[in-house]
Formats: sequence, C-alpha cells, structure tokens
Amino acid sequence: MLRLGAASLAGTAIEFYDFFAYGTAAALVLGPLFFPTFSPVAGTLAAFVTFGVGFVARPLGSVLFGHIGDRHGRRPVLVASLLLTGASTVAVGCVPTYGTIGVAAPLSLLLLRFLQGLGLGGEWGGAVLLTAEHAPAGRRALWSSFPQVGPSLGFLLANGLMLALSAALSDAQFAQWGWRVPFWAAGVLAVAGLWLRSSLVESPRFLEIEDHARVPLVEVVRHHWRLVLLTAGALAVGYAVFYAVTTWSLAYATERLGVSRIVMLTCVMAAVAVKGALTPVMALLGDRFGRRPLCLAGCTATALWMFPMVALLATGAPALMFLGFLGALLAFITMFAVIAAYLPELYEPRVRCTGAAVGYNLGGVLGGALTPIVATTLAEHSGRVPWGVGAYLTGVALFSLGCFALLPETRPVPAVGAVEPVAGRPATG
Repeated sequence: MLRLGAASLAGTAIEFYDFFAYGTAAALVLGPLFFPTFSPVAGTLAAFVTFGVGFVARPLGSVLFGHIGDRHGRRPVLVASLLLTGASTVAVGCVPTYGTIGVAAPLSLLLLRFLQGLGLGGEWGGAVLLTAEHAPAGRRALWSSFPQVGPSLGFLLANGLMLALSAALSDAQFAQWGWRVPFWAAGVLAVAGLWLRSSLVESPRFLEIEDHARVPLVEVVRHHWRLVLLTAGALAVGYAVFYAVTTWSLAYATERLGVSRIVMLTCVMAAVAVKGALTPVMALLGDRFGRRPLCLAGCTATALWMFPMVALLATGAPALMFLGFLGALLAFITMFAVIAAYLPELYEPRVRCTGAAVGYNLGGVLGGALTPIVATTLAEHSGRVPWGVGAYLTGVALFSLGCFALLPETRPVPAVGAVEPVAGRPATG
C-alpha cells in the first residue's frame, strides 16, 4: 500500500503541477502577452477564460478515461492521462506570444488548455480508484488521501519554481522567457511519473468484476444521474475556495493592491503546504467518524470564513493574508481529504471510474472554472474590500452544504467488516 500510495501521489502531483502552472501564469503574465489589445482587467479576464477551458474539458476527460477505466482497467488510465497532460503542458511553454503570431497565440493556448483538462479529467479517477480499491476498508480514507496530497505538492512545485524565477529574473526577463520554464520542466516530471507507474498492478476490485458495463456513461446517466448531480454540487465549494485562494487572489493582490508577486506566492504556498501536511490527519478522522460529517463541517466552516478571508486579503499585510488563506484551505481540506474514499464508495464497481470522475470534474466546472472570472468581475466593482467575492463564495458554500446533506454516509462498519456499498446507498456490514 505504501508503494502504491506513493506512486499515486507522485502521479497526481505531476498532473496537478501542469494544471497549476497554467493557473499561476494566467494570474501573473498571460494577459499582457497573449491579449495585449485588452485593458489590464480585460486581459486578466481573458486569461482566466483560457484557464476555465481546462475545467470544461475535465468532465469530457472523465467520460473518455472513465470508459477505459471501467472497461479495460484503472491502470491504463494512469499512463494515458499522464502522457496527454504532460505533452500539452510542455507545448504551452513553446507557444509564441500575440506579438509574434497574432490571434493564433491565444487560440493555441485554448487548444492546449483543453488537452490539459482532458488528461487531468482522467487522472483523478484512475489514481484514486487504484488506491481506494487496494486499501483495507478500515483505512480506505487514509490511503485514498495520498493522491489528494498530490495537488498540494504539485502546486508547491509549480509556484515554487515561479517564485524562484520571479526572484532571480527581472520583470522583463520573466515576461520574455522566465514564465515558460515551469512548462518545459513538465516534460521531465512526466517521464519520472511514467517510470513510477510502470510497476503498478491492476485493482483487485476491477479484476473481480465479471459483467463489465458496455457503455458506462449510459448506465451512469440512466441509473445514477441524481448522485452525479449531487456530488458535483457538493464539490463545487472546494474548487471555488481553492482557486479563489490560489489563482484569483494572486491577480487581485498584485494588480489592485500593489503587493509583489513574490510576497503573494509565498503567502499562498505557505498555506497550501500546511493544507497538504494535514490531509492525512483529516483522512484519519474520516475513517474514525465518517465521510459525511467531515464534509458537512468543512462546508459550514467555509461559509463562516469567506467574509473574514476577503477582509484579511484586502489589508495587503502578508501575515494577515496568510491567515485568511490558511483558514479557507483548512476548511477545504476537511472536505477533500475524505472525498477520494467517499466518491468511489457511492458508486457500484462496474461504473465507478466513470461515475466518480464525472461527478468530481463537474464540480470543477461549477466551482473552479467560474470562480476566477466571477471574482475578478465582482472585485472590479467593489471598493478596497471585495465583499461581493465573499458573498459569492459563501453562497457556493451554502449550496454545497445542501448537496452534502442529501448524500448518504458510506463509511464501512469496522466491527462487522465492510462490503462494497450499493450505488446511492450507505455501505453496510
């Protein structure tokens, strides 16, 4: 389990590194380089639109790779998704700017961002299911949290490299070529990830399935559509909070408050590092007290913290901004530490790869794709404190809270011994 968990963690870290490198570049530099005819705010919005395309592609990727995972196994998904995401990320670093090739530059970004999202849409389902289906029932949340640490590690790698380049290069050098380096580095990471995953074995739960779904998406839509919609709505708050902290706040603080990008990247990275370290701890609580209680608690904490977070951000003081980010990400990880165990347990094994991945990535569209765009628009019409952003994030949290309230508990009963839950109903002993 340790070897499997480490390989899954490394893979998700690499794939999310690719995804986050683009988000940071969109917040800091892509607007002026690829949309120079726009105003600063409009250029940032346009860059965030290309960022959002990746989220739109993720559900499509979950359908494509979910079909492969449910029909042919979880392991092939991990290899194919990593290759696709890695290649498209390296290509982003090679795209000429608007000044060189004109409108073909932003169109190329759109296409490559779409391919990034397609690959990432398959990555999460494959990595999580391979780990969750190997794990013992009483520690399923703990072992499944290993892939959930990957996004934190990927974010730290991407932003740490951006931070080092920002400190080492002048603004002109960073805009000219420095921002491309993290994208080129993705090629090396992808090769390392493929090597780590070459020794993984197929999920025993998949090998036990005798009657594989012919078209998994059709079965999911026909029999589990309500479950998919509820999980998507429930997960929207996590995406909204995470990308408000890691993407929108970078653009807001550097453009509106005049905070240096080095300070902002340091504050956000410190908060993400704490979040990553606490992920297994929250997962252990999920094994002890259940998945649903932690999700409800995280949603409630998020709804209560969004107004304080934007107020602390508006001060521009590094310590206070860090405190605001940390509170938001701790509420986030209270939910998302157990999601990797919760979602697979909600679906029957024969359509689990498709159902869990589609619900997870639809939540990304609702929360992740829209949040930087909506928050930038609301902040533009606010005073120094963007209360509108706080209201928006609070509203998303309350919506997700209602969705979580309608989902069942799935934690196996330790005293009796767990069996796989029937889709849409709690696990029983």
